[in-house]
Amino acid sequence: QVQLVESGGGLVQAGGSLRLSCAAPGHTLSGYGMGWFRQAPGKERELVAGIRRTDGTTYYADSVKGRFTFSRDNAKNTVYLQMNSLKPEDTAVYYCAAKVADWKEYAYWGQGTQVTVSS
Repeated sequence: QVQLVESGGGLVQAGGSLRLSCAAPGHTLSGYGMGWFRQAPGKERELVAGIRRTDGTTYYADSVKGRFTFSRDNAKNTVYLQMNSLKPEDTAVYYCAAKVADWKEYAYWGQGTQVTVSS
């Protein structure tokens, strides 16, 4: 069982930045495909960004391309989601997730961290 622990959420004004972190004590995150998801009230959960286990390449939802950056620090065993130029529509609970292979479903989830962007 992989426990994912997120941090870094909060309240920010539109145009501001936040950085979310996700750690997995006792597990090496470089051995997993990782993703950041978000869920806004009344909406379905959506994939925001991901990083592939096999080659470390990243991919993003169109709505965040150019504004969000997914990175991994293997030395700290932590992944990050740098969020710039935040918009009110980015307001949601953000979840970190992990999967053991790129072709599998995400099996491990964090508890979520709230991001609120005020206009």
